[in-house]
Order: sequence, then structure tokens, then C-alpha cells
Amino acid sequence: MNRIIIYIALVFSIFSCKQNQPKEQESAAEVGKESTLEIVSLSEEQLKNMELSLVQAKEENVQEVFKVNGIIDVPPQNLVSISMPLGGYLKNTKLLPGMHVNKGEVIALMEDAAYIDLQQDFLMAQARLQMLKQEYERQAQLNLSKASSDKVYQQAKEAYENGQIAYKALSEKLQLIGLNPNKVSTQTISRTIPIYAPINGFVSKVHVNIGKYVNPTDILFELVNPEDIHLSLNIFEKDMEQVYMGMQVSAYTNSHPQRKYACEVILIGKDIGSDRSVNVHCHFEEYDKLLVPGTYMNASLLGKPRKAFTLPSDAIISTGSKQYVFVARGKNTFEKWEVKTGLVSNNRTEVIMLNEEATPSGQNFVNAGAYTLWMKLNNVADED
Repeated sequence: MNRIIIYIALVFSIFSCKQNQPKEQESAAEVGKESTLEIVSLSEEQLKNMELSLVQAKEENVQEVFKVNGIIDVPPQNLVSISMPLGGYLKNTKLLPGMHVNKGEVIALMEDAAYIDLQQDFLMAQARLQMLKQEYERQAQLNLSKASSDKVYQQAKEAYENGQIAYKALSEKLQLIGLNPNKVSTQTISRTIPIYAPINGFVSKVHVNIGKYVNPTDILFELVNPEDIHLSLNIFEKDMEQVYMGMQVSAYTNSHPQRKYACEVILIGKDIGSDRSVNVHCHFEEYDKLLVPGTYMNASLLGKPRKAFTLPSDAIISTGSKQYVFVARGKNTFEKWEVKTGLVSNNRTEVIMLNEEATPSGQNFVNAGAYTLWMKLNNVADED
């Protein structure tokens, strides 16, 4: 009888354990779920000693700053190559690279017998034209009274027109080498021709020396007008969507990085180079004589403004590759959120929620004391 009673009691005990086992497992799962919520609770005394301060996220315009490099350049109209269309020998010049010249200033003297021949031909064509003009006018009067034939009149007219053509052509040749036809006379015939500076600027290159013969295609000097220099930047394709006309640029040289030059984007290239970059031209707001064409420069560009939520940088805890903030959940309770940070400017950092359902708007974030909460949370976790 005792054995039967013991057996029945054992069956009921096993059945009872099986009934209670799922409830215990379910309870453990609930406890585990609650433990994933990283919350810090403070007592009144702890809260008073920590001196926490709360802030709200601010929605404002942010602009990305990216670094590029480039070179100082000049537009084609400000870079002048000087040559002698008729060739000749360089008789005299004092130009050296870096020297400043004024427009209209004599920068060199050229010498050649061909200049004498050209002036001679011009003066002879001028004298002949006067004679042909008189003969044409005389034949025109005679033809009116039929004292001369139409053929003679036409021949005189043709000769006069040919004389005009020859005179005009030689006048243009004189102007081509820098001589004023109205000032050429038998008393002014010269074997030397002055070369005048066509612009205000400085000498960038000298390709000749005194006594050297130059051909019409040879370049003697190169002049640069630096007042319209611009900055040519190389912007990579991935950053092109950030660049726009009128964009503000801050440039500086490697030798003087503390000196900033304000520029503005005035032209955006349309061709992508082999290095996947686009040429962007910027205009300097103020001209500086220290800026020389060919100088390499670095530049900082401000991208297009966009709306974003920002927090004081002190409110964000960075650990390795992750960032966290603490959100107030009542007076004494604070919840840790993992976030992603973006642009940083003026000690404020862009905050991007990793949880799409969460929003920084209207939340109270811990600013001063955020790191203290982080340390307390970790200490509690270590104790567990």
C-alpha cells in the first residue's frame, strides 16, 4: 500500500514540473528582453551631485566642407606672347622675368634691312598714288567733254585704284610691325623698329638675347596681366553635385597657410578628365601681387546647405566606431541611444537616428554629464 502511494506522488510531481517549466522559460525571456534596454536610473542625491543639463536638438542648415587643390591661372586675354611678324635681329632689351611693364612702354628694339625696304616701298607707293590720282581726275574732266576716249579714262581709273590697293596694303604692313604710316617720311626712315608693351603687367618669360635673329613665328617675350588671375581647381566627380555657381571658396598657399584668400566660383567645366575630375574656375575677390600664375594652392569649399538636427558635441559619446546619446525619460531616468554623427561645425555635431522610428525632435538630451552617465552605465554592467 505504501508503494502505491509513493508511486502516485511521484507521478503528480513530474506532471507539475512539466506544467511549470514553460512559465519559467517565458519569465526568463522577459527578463532578458528587459535587460536589453540600456537605462540609467539615478537617486535624488546622485542627480544633484552630477549637475546634469539637458538640451534639445536644433534643426539648422549645415554645409559640408571639403578640401581640394589647384593652381593659379590667367585667362587667355591676359597672357600675351610677343613676336615680330617680319622677323629680324634683337638690337636691345632690358626685360627680365618678373619685371613690371606699362602698356605702351618700349620693351625692345628690332633691327633688319627689311624694315628699310618696307618704308621705302610705302613712300614710293604714296608718291605714285598722288600722281595716279591727279591723272585720273584729269582724264575724268576730259572724258566729260569727250576730249579723250572712254578707254583712256578707264585705264586711268584702273591705275588709280591699283595704286590705292598698294598703298593700303603697305600701310597695314607698317602697322603690323608697330609703325604709324602717318609718321613715316623720308626723314624718319629707320632700320630699327620699337616693340611696345600691349598690356600692363609683368614679364613671365624671355626667349631671346641681344643679337639673335628671330623668325616671324618665334616668340620673343611673354607678358601677364595678373589683375584678372583666377584659381583653377580640380574637383573630383563624386563632389561635383556640391559645387554651384557663386560658391564661396577659401584658398591658401602651402608656404603661407595662415593667409586666406576669398574666392567665388565663376565657371564650372563640363568635361571629366582621365583622373575623374572637373576643372572649376574661381575669381579672387581681391588681387594680391604675391599671387603668381603657376602657384599651387589648397582650397576649402562649402557645400550646398541642407537641413539637419544638431547637438552640442559634448552631448555625444564616441566609443570606437560607434556614437551614443542619452535621452531623458522622466526626472531621474535616462535611456542610451545609438546614433550616427555627420558634419561638425562650431562645436555642434549633426545627429542621425539609426532607428528610423526615433526622432530627435522634442527630445531632451543630456549635455553636461553625458560621459558620467556612460561611466555609471558601464560600471553597473560590470557589476552584473
